[in-house]
Amino acid sequence: VQLQASGGGLAQPGDSLRLSCASSGLTRDTGAIGWFRQAPGKGREAVICINSNNIVSYYVGSEKDRFSISRDNAKNTVYLQVNSLKPEDTAVYYCARRSYLCSPDLIAYPVRGQGTQVTVSS
Repeated sequence: VQLQASGGGLAQPGDSLRLSCASSGLTRDTGAIGWFRQAPGKGREAVICINSNNIVSYYVGSEKDRFSISRDNAKNTVYLQVNSLKPEDTAVYYCARRSYLCSPDLIAYPVRGQGTQVTVSS
């Protein structure tokens, strides 16, 4: 299985952005897909995850209302929607896959995609 993240770019504060994580190598991928991000000068942190039963886990604390995740099985793609973007959302966003359940630890995901840069600036 391979993952391809896309959809990053330059956005203004208050904008919304949808990132995509497309998986290849499986006819129908129902694995757990997690999104992580790494801001400049900071460590990588978990953002959100959808498991094989489409149960969502949030890892962004009080910011959870701005983040949502969805899965399109027909396209083997998981989407991360980020609303009301803030400059502190600036980061490289990564998606990663494991078999069934979500985890906030990237090390638990054996398959990881390359990152997509999100820059929020006015």
